[in-house]
Amino acid sequence: MRLTEPVALGPRTAPSRVVFGPHETNLARGRALSDRHVAYYARRAAGGAGLIVTETASVHPSDWPYERAPLAADCGPGWAATAAACAPHGALVVASLGHAGSQGSSAYHQSALWAPSRVADVVSRELPMELEEPELEALRAGFADAARIAAASGLDGVEIEAGQHSLLRQFLSGLTNQRQDAYGTDRALLLRQVLAAVRAGIGDGRLLGLRLSCDELAPWAGITPAHAAELARELAPLLDYLVVVRGSAMAVSATRPDFHTPAGFNTGLCAAVRTAVDGRVPVVLQGSVTDPARAEDALTGGSADLVEMTRAQIAAPELVALVRSGHPERVRPCVLCNQKCRVRDNRNPVVSCAVDPRSGHETEDPPDLPRGRPVAGAAAERRTDAPGRPDDVPPGTSGSGEPDAVLVVGGGPAGLEAARVLAAHGRRVELVERAGRLGGMLRVAGERWSPLLDWLEAEVRRLGVTVRTATAAGEAELTGRRVVLATGSRPGPRRYDIDGGTVLEAADVLAGRAEVPDGPVLVDDPVGDATGVAVAELLAARGTAVLFVTQDPVAGTQLALTGDLADAHGRLVRAGVTLLRRTVLRSVLADAALVEDVLTGAQRKVGCAAVVHCGHRLPDTELTGPDGAVHAGDRVAPRTVHEALLEGRRAALALCGADGGGAR
Repeated sequence: MRLTEPVALGPRTAPSRVVFGPHETNLARGRALSDRHVAYYARRAAGGAGLIVTETASVHPSDWPYERAPLAADCGPGWAATAAACAPHGALVVASLGHAGSQGSSAYHQSALWAPSRVADVVSRELPMELEEPELEALRAGFADAARIAAASGLDGVEIEAGQHSLLRQFLSGLTNQRQDAYGTDRALLLRQVLAAVRAGIGDGRLLGLRLSCDELAPWAGITPAHAAELARELAPLLDYLVVVRGSAMAVSATRPDFHTPAGFNTGLCAAVRTAVDGRVPVVLQGSVTDPARAEDALTGGSADLVEMTRAQIAAPELVALVRSGHPERVRPCVLCNQKCRVRDNRNPVVSCAVDPRSGHETEDPPDLPRGRPVAGAAAERRTDAPGRPDDVPPGTSGSGEPDAVLVVGGGPAGLEAARVLAAHGRRVELVERAGRLGGMLRVAGERWSPLLDWLEAEVRRLGVTVRTATAAGEAELTGRRVVLATGSRPGPRRYDIDGGTVLEAADVLAGRAEVPDGPVLVDDPVGDATGVAVAELLAARGTAVLFVTQDPVAGTQLALTGDLADAHGRLVRAGVTLLRRTVLRSVLADAALVEDVLTGAQRKVGCAAVVHCGHRLPDTELTGPDGAVHAGDRVAPRTVHEALLEGRRAALALCGADGGGAR
C-alpha cells in the first residue's frame, strides 16, 4: 500500500504517508508541553505515523487562545523530549506554530485581541485591536524565534498555522482584512514574510510546512478555492509540504465536523490544489479520513501525497502498523463522534477518545498485554433457545474449570471492553448476554456505532472469549465466581404526570421496537444530548409531525461540546420540527400534553398522539451478583459510550490485579 510507504518531504523522509495533525489536547503543564504530551505522541510514532505535528504553540504572549495552550517560548524541553521519544520509531516530528488572532481569548492575558482590522469575531463578538507596524514586527519575530527554538530542540521542522483558527488566515481573508495599506492590497504579504522569517530560523535542513485554509465557505468575501489555488502555486517553492483545510470563524465545525459530514469531505478541494501546484510541493489531505482504504484511494487516485488521519490515530494509535502487517480489520474504528477528542472549551477536558479511553492517559493507564490466548477460528458460541445455563457447563466455572476465570454479564460496550481487556491480559473469559445479539443499548444509537461494536465483538472472539447470547445469567450461576456486572440500564423516572395518552421510550423508538402513531408526536428532551435530536430527526424523516420540548434556549444544547449544535438546530428546522424551547412537559393527556414556560410559568395544551421520553435512565440492578463483583458501564450510572468503555476497562484491570496494573 502507498499509505504505508516512505515519502520524501524536502530534506527528510517520513516512514509512512500518514500524518498525525495538530490539535488541542489540554495536556500542557502551564503553557509547556508535558510528559503526557511526550507519551501521547510517542504512542502514535510507535504505531507507524509518518509525520507528527505537535499541538499548535503560540508564537507571542499576546496569543492565549485557551488556558492550556502551549507557548513556543516554553516548549523547548517538551519538544526535545518528544523528538527523542519518537526518533526510535522513525516518525518525523514538527512543531505547529501559530497565533489565533481575533479567534483567541482575552480571558487569560486580559489584553486586546490582535487582528488585521477592527472586525468583531463572529463567535465571541469581541472587537479586536488593529495591528500596527510594532505589533507586526513582534509577530514576525515571534515566528522566527519559535522556529529557532524548535530547531534547537531537535525537531524535524515546523508547520505554520494559516488554517481555521489563525491570525494569518485572517490577514488572507476579505472577511477580516479590510486594511488600506500594503497588508490590505496584498493580503498574502504577512504570510510570505512569516514564511521567510521561519525559513531563516530553521535553515534549509529542516521541514517547513503550511496549513492553509483553502475555502472559508463564504464566497462573497472569504478565501475561495480559486484564490487558494493561486496562492498555493505562489507559495509552493517556499514549502516542503502543504496541508489543505477548509473553514473560518464563520464555519467553526467545517474543519473538524462530526459523522453528519461525509468522511473525506476535502478530497475534491485537496485534488484541485494539488493540480494547481503541479508537483512542486507534496500536498496533504485533511478532512475526516478515518478508513485506511479511503486514504489509500486518495493517494492512488491522485488527490493527495499524504493523508492526515488524526482522529483515526487518536482512536487507533497503531493504525499504520496494523495495516502494514496485513491486519486492517484490527484497527479500532473512529466513529467521528467528537465526544472526547474535541476539547477546546472552558471545561479544560483532557483529550481522549470515546472508543479508546486510554488515549490521552498513556502515562497512567497501562497498555494491554500481548498475552491473550487466541484460538483457531472464532471462539465457541453457545446459544440456547431459552434463558439459562447449558447443561454441559458446571456452575462455578467458565467451562474451563480454571479458578481464575472471569464471567462477564452483559454484552454491551462495557461488557465487551471488559472481556477484551481481560482476555488480552491472559484471563479465561466467558461473556453472557441475555439478548440475541451483542451490543446492548449502543445498538439502538444508530448505524454510526456499528463499526465499534463489530470491532469489539471480533476482538473478543479473536482473543478466545467464550460468548453466549440469548442467555440470562442467574444468581446461582454467579456464586463463587469472579464476575463483572455490565447489565445495562432500565427506563428512568418521569418528571411529569401521565393521565392517559401514550408514552414511549426513546430507546424503543430508535430500535424500532415501538409502534409510533402517525402524529403529531411530542419528543420530550430534558437532557439536551444527541438522543432527543436523533429521535426527532428519525420521526421527521418518516413524515411524522414532531414537537420538540426542551427547557433550554436551544435544542440539543450539549451538542455544543461536539461542534454539532448549530448544525443540529438547522437540521431540525429544515425537517419541519416545531421547537418548544424554554418549555417543560408537565402532564401527558389522552390526546394532548400540558407544557409550561420555564420563565413565566404559563401553561398550555398542545395536541399530540404520543410522547417520546428522552430522559435519563437508571442502572439495571435486578441481578445483584456475589460479593466482590465489579460493576461497569450503565450498571454504574447510565452515561455515554466513553464512560461505558472506560469502566469496562477499569473493571478488567481491577480484576487483573498486580500483573494487570491498576485503573485510573
